[in-house]
Amino acid sequence: MVKFGTSGVRGLVTELTPEVVQCYVRAFLGVVPHSGVLLIGQDLRPSSSDIARSVSNAANALGLKVHDCGQVPTPALALAAETLGAPAVMVTGSHIPADRNGLKFYRADGEITKDDEALIQTAFEQDQTRDVSPKYLDVLPHDATAPFLARYADFFGPEALRGLRIGVYQHSSVARDLLIDLIRALGGKAVPLGWCGTFVPIDTEAVDTETRMLLQDWVRDNALDALVSTDGDADRPMLINSTGKLVPGDILSVLAARYIGAETIVTPVSSNTVVEATGAFRSVRRTRIGSPYVIAGMSEAASNGDSQIAGYEANGGFLLGFEANRNGRTIAPLMTRDFALPILAALAAAKEANMSLSAFVADLPARFVASNRLQDVPKNISDKLVAGLQDGADVLPLLSSRTITKTDPTDGIRLYFADESIVHVRPSGNAPELRCYVEAGTEGAAAELLNDMLRHMETYVSGKRE
Repeated sequence: MVKFGTSGVRGLVTELTPEVVQCYVRAFLGVVPHSGVLLIGQDLRPSSSDIARSVSNAANALGLKVHDCGQVPTPALALAAETLGAPAVMVTGSHIPADRNGLKFYRADGEITKDDEALIQTAFEQDQTRDVSPKYLDVLPHDATAPFLARYADFFGPEALRGLRIGVYQHSSVARDLLIDLIRALGGKAVPLGWCGTFVPIDTEAVDTETRMLLQDWVRDNALDALVSTDGDADRPMLINSTGKLVPGDILSVLAARYIGAETIVTPVSSNTVVEATGAFRSVRRTRIGSPYVIAGMSEAASNGDSQIAGYEANGGFLLGFEANRNGRTIAPLMTRDFALPILAALAAAKEANMSLSAFVADLPARFVASNRLQDVPKNISDKLVAGLQDGADVLPLLSSRTITKTDPTDGIRLYFADESIVHVRPSGNAPELRCYVEAGTEGAAAELLNDMLRHMETYVSGKRE
C-alpha cells in the first residue's frame, strides 16, 4: 500500500501506477506554494525514470514548467529548489529494495512538514481525477550537481583533504560520481570501488556482515585512510575509518556540528547520547524519529531564541540551520538531510587535528550505539510489544532483572537502566519492521545487548504469530 512514512510516500513499484503518482503530485502542488515551476530528480532504480515521467506529466497538465535535474542526490535537488525558489519532487525509495520506490516532496525552503503531509494525503484521497495521458511537453534540463559541488569546494577549500587516500564505495548510489569529484576538489585522492549496474539497497544504519567484511578488505587492500559512501538517494552518509570500522552517522554528525560551530543541536531520541556527553553544545533538543520532527524541533528552537542550530538523524542525515563561518569561509543553511557535510567535516577535522579518523573518533566520550531490526513484523504485534514495555520490562525476560531509572515514550519506548545502558524499541514508520536501538559504555556491551534483545524480541513476535 502506498503511504507516507518517515520519509515521503513509498510503496511497491506495482502500486506506484501513473494514476497514483500523478494524484500525489497534484495533491502536493495544491498544498505547497509555487510560481509555476517544479524541479524533479531521481535515483538510479530501474523504475525511477518512468515514475519521474508521471510526475512531469502531472505538473505539465497543471500548467507548470518542469526543470529536470535527472539522476541527482536528494540534497542537491533540495539546494536547487531553494536557489530557484520552487518546489521539488525526488523519485526515490532511499535504501529499500528495488521492487519499491517512492516520492520525496520539497518546498522551496526545504523538506515538507508533518502538517504538509497530512494535507497532501487528504487531497490525494479526495482527488477523483484519473488523467494519465502523456503530456511530457514543457521540460528543461537543470544542472543541480555543479552548484552542490561548488558549495562544499568553496567552504572547505582545496587543501582540506590533501594527503588523504579515500575509497568511494560507488555501488548504485546516485552520488557515486559526485563523491569522487568532492574528494578531488578538496585535494584528496579518490579510489573508486564497487561500481554496480544494478540497484543495491544499502541501509547505512544496518550494514550487513558481508558488506562490512568487503569494506574492511577494501580499506586494507588499498591502504585507505577512509572509505565513503551513501544510501541510494544520498541523504545518508557512510564513512569507514582506516581500521575498516563503520563510524555511526550520529557520531559523524556530532563531529560535523562541532566543526562548523553549532550551538544548539536537535536530534531524535535514538541518537547517541555522546552529543550531550561532549559538552560542546549549549543545548540539545530530542525529538521523535524522522526528519520532519527534527525540522519542527529546529523551528521551535529558533522561535525560543536559540542560535547556530543544526539537526541530524541517527543515520547521519545532517540539516544545517544557520550560515556557518570557518576560517573565513561560509556555507549557507540547507534544511534537508545531507550526506556531504558530515563526511567532509569529519575527515577535515581529523586532518586538522593531525589524527587518524579512528583516533579522532576514539577521543570522544565512550558511548556506543548498535541497532538492527526484525523484518516482516505486523504493526499490531510491534505495537503490543511497545505497550507491554511501557507497562514494565517484564514482557521481555532479558530486561526483567534490570533496574529502570527512566522511560521515554517520545517514539516507541526508550528504557534507561541503572548500569547506564539504554534500550529503545519502536515500529518502523514506513515498513513492517520492528526496530531496536541500544546504547552502552563499550562497543562489545552494546553488541551483546542488541543481540540479546533481538533474540528475545524474535521469541515474543513468534509467540504472538501463533
